[in-house]
Amino acid sequence: MTRKRYDAVVCGAGIAGIAAAHALAEAGVKRIALVEPGPPLGLTSDKSTECYRNWWPGPGDAMVALMNRSIDLMEGHAQRSGNRFHMNRRGYVYATARPETVAQFEQQALEAEALGAGRLRRISARRDYRASGPDSFDAAVDGADLLLDRATIREHFGYLNPDTVAVLHARRCGSLSAQQLGMCLLEEARANGVELIVAELVGAETSGGRISGVQLRQGGREFALDTDALVLATGPHLRSTAGMLGVDLPVVVERHIKISLADPLGIVPRTAPLIIWCDPTRLPWSDEEREALAQADETQWLLQEFPAGVHGRPVGAGNQVLMYWTYDCHSESEPTFPLTWDPHLPEITLRGMSVLVPGLRAYLDPMPKPFVDGGYYTKMPENRPLIGPLSVPGAYVCAAFSGFGIMASLAAGELLAQHVTGARLPGHATAFSPGRFDDPAYLKLIETWDVSGQL
Repeated sequence: MTRKRYDAVVCGAGIAGIAAAHALAEAGVKRIALVEPGPPLGLTSDKSTECYRNWWPGPGDAMVALMNRSIDLMEGHAQRSGNRFHMNRRGYVYATARPETVAQFEQQALEAEALGAGRLRRISARRDYRASGPDSFDAAVDGADLLLDRATIREHFGYLNPDTVAVLHARRCGSLSAQQLGMCLLEEARANGVELIVAELVGAETSGGRISGVQLRQGGREFALDTDALVLATGPHLRSTAGMLGVDLPVVVERHIKISLADPLGIVPRTAPLIIWCDPTRLPWSDEEREALAQADETQWLLQEFPAGVHGRPVGAGNQVLMYWTYDCHSESEPTFPLTWDPHLPEITLRGMSVLVPGLRAYLDPMPKPFVDGGYYTKMPENRPLIGPLSVPGAYVCAAFSGFGIMASLAAGELLAQHVTGARLPGHATAFSPGRFDDPAYLKLIETWDVSGQL
């Protein structure tokens, strides 16, 4: 039987793999296979908060540059498609009730400004603040607004904790439908000749030390495709699929669970941005609940101080509110499906969100049944992605996007295509090259980094 030949085979049809295949086709690569054992976008791409931002810390401006380019590309797709994937630029709102955090907000904003995210504006009066539109994705406002005027905070974010003393509103940020973005890209890619193959990657073939083909399994049948370019966009399965090539990557996975809850009282406005509470938190309990929890060893931990970072936003056209809190996050070497989670997680997350938005306490007793779902963040040690060639000639990777795969996907796919086709690379390309982990000086350097930029 004659083996089919492809100019590139992309393994993984999550948002990263679809964007890579789309970009390869746009770059003129003719015969492209996109391989996925299950439904496209079905593993982790629809498990996030479905947000985007150019708000990133250093060192260096690589992350900001990647995200600015990706947002440019997303905005272009939104304009051409009539905003099919519901992109908006409502921003990210970081809130605190601690006066000492104000200086930290200002420092973060000045760093972001220096790295290219836009300038900081210090807002001390209502007239100086320009609110976000509910649906626009091309607003002229970027950078960030630091709101210190309590009246302005109450006027625009009156649903937040009344003790809020400062709000940092990062502006070139917002949300979208990841599923719709992914399907839009997939339809365009297939129209440009990309072939979707439902199969599992089981091995790679080499000739003269470089990639010459891939081995796939479809049901009980195994078959092979010839190719000189194999792209691994395999998400949480990156470690095992790279291992098929004899490549050992220092990648881990983290379980991240989200809950969605009906908000029939309209506590969180439907036009609200992503809101994040930046203070460590003790969960709100009644005196009777506190006393009962304190009496049992297995529940005393619910009285402890929880870390900062609970966040959420309205989602969809109905009345659902999405909530996330990585208060108990552990790294694993390999993913396990189906996912499991702490049965207390939905209530803990709602209680944490009710510190940020006190009106949500109306849903604590009784708590409505939440929708709970989740996926894996795939991470490298310094929480930056892998985009570029692996040590086996002809093998490439576009993966390890932690919690930012949706927002980075378009620029990452473009960068991957530039590597495959030998095009000129942007200045930030080396920051994401897998080869950086072959440099002992780099490994030493990242030991000093504050690994951040994740929600």
